[in-house]
Amino acid sequence: MMGGVAQLHSVPARVQARPCETFSGRAHRRLRPYVLGYAGFRSGDGEALAHRILPVSSTTMIVDYEAGGRVVTGPRSDPAVFERTQWGHGVSVGLTPLGVSALLRVPVRELAGAAVPLADLLGRDGEILAERLHAAADWPARFAVLDDLLTARLDGGDAGADRLALRAWARLHEPGAPRVGALAEDLGVSRRGLEMRFRRQVGLAPATVARVARFQRAVSMLVRGRDLPATAVDSGYADQPHFNREVRAMTGLTPTRLCAFLQYRELAPR
Repeated sequence: MMGGVAQLHSVPARVQARPCETFSGRAHRRLRPYVLGYAGFRSGDGEALAHRILPVSSTTMIVDYEAGGRVVTGPRSDPAVFERTQWGHGVSVGLTPLGVSALLRVPVRELAGAAVPLADLLGRDGEILAERLHAAADWPARFAVLDDLLTARLDGGDAGADRLALRAWARLHEPGAPRVGALAEDLGVSRRGLEMRFRRQVGLAPATVARVARFQRAVSMLVRGRDLPATAVDSGYADQPHFNREVRAMTGLTPTRLCAFLQYRELAPR
């Protein structure tokens, strides 16, 4: 996490009988401007699964060190179902826009809406990472492996970052975040100027990031067992119909069905 940014990257493409086991961790202090956090995962039966990628405003590295599903997905505002690339036991790493340029050494705008094989971005480091993760004894040891390898990749690749756009990105994830126009005024730029700088740095418009951040707030509430009406109100939607429309548009699922994935309720797959 950083500045309240915590996002659920994906859910299994089909409802599973048993929940995925997860274990979360923070990156080393030096990495926190670049890394939102770590998550270890293991599917309910340990097998690699197809996943539905949810709208997220950050970039995620998925490293399955057993089945070989290794991919980097960029920020996106619509869902995608991964049938060919599957994962079941490994780690995920959430990256800030600054972290993408510093650690993956590409502008985050080039990853917006995309999915790229991990090897294309990390090269041999990706293979070394998977090998070391597989050899580690437990989740804390695996997170220490991530700390070591990612720290070694810090090389000043963030020198050209637009700090104002990055501040705006972080502000849009805060509870009670201002509207884009008010945010631009707070930062001393025009709305148009902020939008242009934001797209160059992040790859998405600020209004899109705000929309995704609101959706992810709702997801986090549903994961914790909140009901749909309370989630709609507390995550900032105008009313229940507005919430229902947004969930359908952003996931391709009804809110009830999204809950089935997030809370492992009994619901026949389709």
